[in-house]
Amino acid sequence: MADIKVYPSRLNGEVKIPPSKSMAHRAVICAALGDGLSKISNIDYSDDIIATINGMRALGAVIEEKNECLEVRGINSKELSVNRDFERVVDCNESGSTLRFLVPISLAFEGVTRFVGRGNLGKRPLKTYYDIFDSQGIEYSYVNGVLDLVISGKLRAGTYEVEGNISSQFITGLLFTLPLLDGDSKISITTELESKGYLDLTLSAMKDFGIKVINNEYKEFIIKGNQRYRSRDYRVEGDYSQGAFFLSADALGNEVTILDLKEDSLQGDREVVDILERMGVVIEKTNLGMNGQVKHLNSTLIDASQCPDIIPVLSAVAALSNGKTEIINAGRLRIKECDRLAAVTQELNKLGAKVTEKSEGLIIEGVGELEGGVEVWSHKDHRIAMTLAIASTRCKAPIIIKDYECVSKSYPHFFEDFKKLGGRLDEWHMGK
Repeated sequence: MADIKVYPSRLNGEVKIPPSKSMAHRAVICAALGDGLSKISNIDYSDDIIATINGMRALGAVIEEKNECLEVRGINSKELSVNRDFERVVDCNESGSTLRFLVPISLAFEGVTRFVGRGNLGKRPLKTYYDIFDSQGIEYSYVNGVLDLVISGKLRAGTYEVEGNISSQFITGLLFTLPLLDGDSKISITTELESKGYLDLTLSAMKDFGIKVINNEYKEFIIKGNQRYRSRDYRVEGDYSQGAFFLSADALGNEVTILDLKEDSLQGDREVVDILERMGVVIEKTNLGMNGQVKHLNSTLIDASQCPDIIPVLSAVAALSNGKTEIINAGRLRIKECDRLAAVTQELNKLGAKVTEKSEGLIIEGVGELEGGVEVWSHKDHRIAMTLAIASTRCKAPIIIKDYECVSKSYPHFFEDFKKLGGRLDEWHMGK
């Protein structure tokens, strides 16, 4: 267990945002399904990305981690002749993306695949896939409450009906897989689609690697079979879900310039810019980067359906805004690395915020300042840990964040960057 003491401080300077975790997952997968050698640059080896790299290795790709890039020899390379008729193990660690993306992909190949993981990953619902397995006669077994899923069989082309108000990760997993199958397929979305931005990222990456998908207004996706992923060189863009922490820091009166965010990005978490602007933050965009300036923070209504990952840190901004902010359509935050609605409520209230938890969202009454002077817990969730660090910049007294090292899941160097910007920290490790 590791704790860190964070002193109230003003952040100032420039920070290069890590590459997009969402795009890195997708680039690694497309390259690993490719027909030759791809080189992926600007990639950060966070725990989640390592899980996907190792997962695609287990499925037959040859991947080497170089200093400046990731070299990927795709599964369908002529140079590779891999016997896949055996049991392979994919360790997803705590990465929901790795699990839900690779489950259908594994069924494009012969053999048995066992998926294992840790943390709350075994509690994440997989019923969408179980229903498909049942309809196609794919053999599977699982253990309730932990991730230990064993599947064997091959996915067949056809029509797949998928609800749109579940995680878009299921749809992405099918999108990756169906072009590889014999025969054409269609994914029909049966309810209102949430997280469209994540599907835009998937379709963009697939197009970059040579795969064609017809998107009929997000109501159905038409996928020709027997396509091939074409290997290429690819640079991963900066991550808006991580940039949101420092844009939110600016909203709280810090002066950070955020580098390497693509202004016309398709990332759904780019919505952080629009939300902060509604709250009174002036976001200046220059060739150097982005920064935010604010005179008065105002409350607003935040719809979490398309951008769930930025809700924790926006809750910290709302806690210091004038008036009452309501966050709606946020029920899916309960099945992330922790129950984020409960965690945000508990930990921000410890700091002196006024947050009320609802079944599908939050009500946040703004206060003038946070008190601090307490011990808070990350709930072993990277986004909660980083949210609390940003909130500390508006606390009157230092705070102690327990289990802060969980930031390695997505942003391993977060506290190093925080310190370079002027953050004051003391860290120590406790015996287990």
